[in-house]
Amino acid sequence: MTLELQGVSRSVGGKMHIHPTSLTLQNGTMNVLLGPTLSGKTSLMRLMAGLDKPTTGRILWEGQDVTGVRVQDRKVAMVYQQFINYPGLTVYENIASPLRLMGKASAEIDRAVRQTAEMLRLTPMLSRKPLELSGGQQQRCALARALVKGAGLVLLDEPLANLDYKLREELRVEIPRIFEASGAIFVYATTEPEEALLLGGNTATLWEGRVTQFGPTPQVFRLPQDATTARVFSDPPMNFVPCRKEAHRLTFGEEAHAPAEGPTRDLPDGTYTAGFRANHVTLNRHSGDAVEFRCTLGATEITGSETFVHLTHGPDRWVGLIHGVHPLTAGTQTSIFVDPAHVYLFDQSGRLAAPAPYAMAA
Repeated sequence: MTLELQGVSRSVGGKMHIHPTSLTLQNGTMNVLLGPTLSGKTSLMRLMAGLDKPTTGRILWEGQDVTGVRVQDRKVAMVYQQFINYPGLTVYENIASPLRLMGKASAEIDRAVRQTAEMLRLTPMLSRKPLELSGGQQQRCALARALVKGAGLVLLDEPLANLDYKLREELRVEIPRIFEASGAIFVYATTEPEEALLLGGNTATLWEGRVTQFGPTPQVFRLPQDATTARVFSDPPMNFVPCRKEAHRLTFGEEAHAPAEGPTRDLPDGTYTAGFRANHVTLNRHSGDAVEFRCTLGATEITGSETFVHLTHGPDRWVGLIHGVHPLTAGTQTSIFVDPAHVYLFDQSGRLAAPAPYAMAA
């Protein structure tokens, strides 16, 4: 089974919601749509499902053109942020409901419900009503109702966004297991880079209705092909600073320097944009060639084991994610350090010019 989007776009009232997009999703794959709110994740899913018709392009399912086929006539299941369960029915009847609508025999329904409930660890709850379940159990019930249909395409639109942290972590671990057991094509929308990395599979990064990159999740994370993808696939967003390359020397901003080595050695001299992720910022020099930046300290946010440090460097606003608790004083001058091995260079068009050396070694 494959789902193929060929030059698919969606325009509403003259406003482009999805720019022309071509993607091929293979049978038995997990595919993450990663992007901020309003980047086009739900719009793209609705096109995949058949809830909306594309303005241009075609959608192929197993090689057949299904562009104009209604969602009711496709083997598609969708799970949303909200727990969409029937409160007056038991968990068993919630899971069975799509099969009853399809006119399946009672024995077939019972077998499918119990197999799906076992896969989602809902067997002890089959006689309960949804409101008697925890949030995570309610979302598993919604997932079971989607999966029991035997859909070849399962669309999950930020399904964990309304759960508390513990429940999100529980289901993040379970969803890849459920996915492997079902064998369907899964498409999972999220705003969180960490969630994409945990789920694995493939990731498509989205920005303002455009798919900026699609490929194996670790590859997209380590080797973003442009600055927009790097920004989307970093939480907090990647920090950027102007950079000049002259002979064997890199100059960041006005005062920070590093030798042009590794991937940057053979770059043409000129102006670039350097980027580094928040977790690669340190308050101490851990290597002799670490680049030092003098910054003004803004707010700090202590999460318990880590500290978010908001920094001003000239016209640039940065965020560092520092391990440990650091009660720093806002408004003071401080030095931060970045290992050149963690620095990406992008050209003036925003395309990746030189990957961070650590990414090449990973």
